[in-house]
This record gives sequence, C-alpha cells and structure tokens, in this order.
Amino acid sequence: MSQCDCHDTAAALSANTDHARRRVLWIVLAINLLLFAGEFGAGWWGDSSALQADSLDSLGDALVYGLSLWVIGGTLRQRSKAVFLKGGIQALFGVAVLVEVGRRAWFGTEPLAPVMAIAATVALVGNLACFALLTRFRSDDMNMRSVWLCSRNDLVNNLGVIAAAGLVAWLDVAWPDLVIGALVAALFLHTAAHVLSGAWKDWQQSDGLASQDSRSTSCASRR
Repeated sequence: MSQCDCHDTAAALSANTDHARRRVLWIVLAINLLLFAGEFGAGWWGDSSALQADSLDSLGDALVYGLSLWVIGGTLRQRSKAVFLKGGIQALFGVAVLVEVGRRAWFGTEPLAPVMAIAATVALVGNLACFALLTRFRSDDMNMRSVWLCSRNDLVNNLGVIAAAGLVAWLDVAWPDLVIGALVAALFLHTAAHVLSGAWKDWQQSDGLASQDSRSTSCASRR
C-alpha cells in the first residue's frame, strides 16, 4: 500500500511541475513574440543591425519555448530531438545575422541611436522578467536549461544594443551597431554549439536506456 502511495505522490508532484513549466513557458513565449515584433519594427525604422539581430533572437526564443512546450513530459529521446532542433535554429539565425551585418557594412547604414536605446531598454525589461521566471527550472534537464540559456543571452544582447546606441550617439558613426550585430551572431553560434553538445549527450544516454530496455524485454521473454 505504501508503495502505491509513494508512486501516486511522485506522479502528482511530476504533474504539478509539468504544469508550472507549461505556464511559465507560455508566458515567456508571449513576451518574446511581442519583443520580436517591436524590436524588428524599430530596427527597420532605426536602420539598426543590432536591433534586428536582437529581434531575431526573440523570435528564435519563441520557437525554442514552443518546442519546449511540445516535449514537456516526453521521453528523453523526444526531448533530445527538440534540443537538436533548438540548436539548429540558433545556428541558422547566427548565420542570417552575420549575412545581414555584412550587407549593411557593404552598402552603408545610418542607425538612429535614440530608437536603438529605447527599444533595447524595453526589451531588457521584458527579458529580465523571462529570466526570473525561468531561473527556477534551469537545472531540471537540458530542455529547460536550453531555454534558460536563451533567456540569459537575451540580457547580454540587450545591454550590448544599449551600449552600441550610446557609442553611435557619442561618436556619430555606424560601426558600433555593426559590431554588436556581429557579436549577437557570434553568441547565437556559441549557444548553438553548447546546446547541440548537450543534446548529443542526452541522445547517447537515450540510446543506452533503449538498449537496456531491449535487453530486459529479451530476458523477460526467455523466462
């Protein structure tokens, strides 16, 4: 009887945790979609590579949070597949931002520092809220750690854009905006490498668990 009670208690705690994760992920997904729309529009209006790179980061995060919602409560292999996809999204956006920075550097750009500063400050406030909400789940598994890493990167990106806006206003040149855009792209690629590495470890672990299950089933059938 006590074993059943323990099993029921564990199942209830797991269900409660999954519900809390889902609620938080829905909140941060909505915040990041709003930030993407606002920053992308501001980046286009303010002719800022750094802002548009930061907006893509918000879009990437929204996709990552959506994937995380999909695999909550799933098997280790399902979660590993989602993390692989997250790493791929990060890498794709990193390359896209580098291409855009190169295009603006070649054809020229005139970023508007006030637009950059205001948009990045609003994004910083939104991302601080996301970071605070996700911190409690950062050690649960690689799936939740990957979304926490994305949120942490957002804060770095926002501060970088604010710094770039200050330098653009002070020096009256465009290169700080381009440099921050390139650094955001580098952060995309670094995060992608970290996430993909973690996903590979989880995938290998899931292979080991699958092999153990197969051997257990084989032994049971012989009996």
